[in-house]
Parts: sequence; structure tokens; C-alpha cells
Amino acid sequence: MSSNTGNTLLALLTGAAIGAGVGILYAPDKGDVTRKKIKKNAKKTQKELEKQLKKTTNQLSAKANHARTEFEHKLEDTLSSMSYKADDILVALEEKLEELRAKNAKLQKEGVVNKIESKVAKATK
Repeated sequence: MSSNTGNTLLALLTGAAIGAGVGILYAPDKGDVTRKKIKKNAKKTQKELEKQLKKTTNQLSAKANHARTEFEHKLEDTLSSMSYKADDILVALEEKLEELRAKNAKLQKEGVVNKIESKVAKATK
């Protein structure tokens, strides 16, 4: 139920209660009878308002539960997607690390070979 509908219904109920109260006050009944009518009308209006409040509360609760469930589902989907992306990033980083290790090993091997060649060159001179 929209907020406007709830406000309209509340205004109608309030107007009806006020109108009934004014009508009872101008009625040619005794004070006891008039007070009983006012009390009866007030209780009726209170019950109607409580009923409307309960209905509105239930609707809001249902909407909140639906929104929470929808949010949890979207969050789960997002986390799952992020997990796959994180796995892809880790695989790419591991591949790059292996490439760097291979280059490092090659450079170290070339450095050792260059040192040996340098020593051989000095020894043969």
C-alpha cells in the first residue's frame, strides 16, 4: 500500500470519528447515553486504526523481507563473481612469476658463463 493511500484512509477514519463525535454531542440524548456512544465510536475507530496499522506493518515487513532476500542473492552472486576473478588474477600472477623465475635463472646462468669466460680469457693471455 502506498503512503498516499494510507494517509487518505487515516484522514477518512479521523474525519468519520470527528463527525460521529460531533453528531453525538448534538444529539438529544442524556449525558450517559451520549458518553456511551462516544466511547463505543472511539473503540470502533481505535480497532479500525489498529487493523490498518497491522495490515500496513505486515506489508512493510513483507517488502523488507523481500528486499533483504534479494540483496543477499545479489551479494552472493557478486562474491561468487569476484571469487572467479580473483582466481583468474592469481593464475595470471603465478604464470608471470614462473616467467620471471625462468628469466632470472637464465640471467644467473649467463652471468656464471661470462665470469668463467672472463677468467679463461685472463688465464690464456
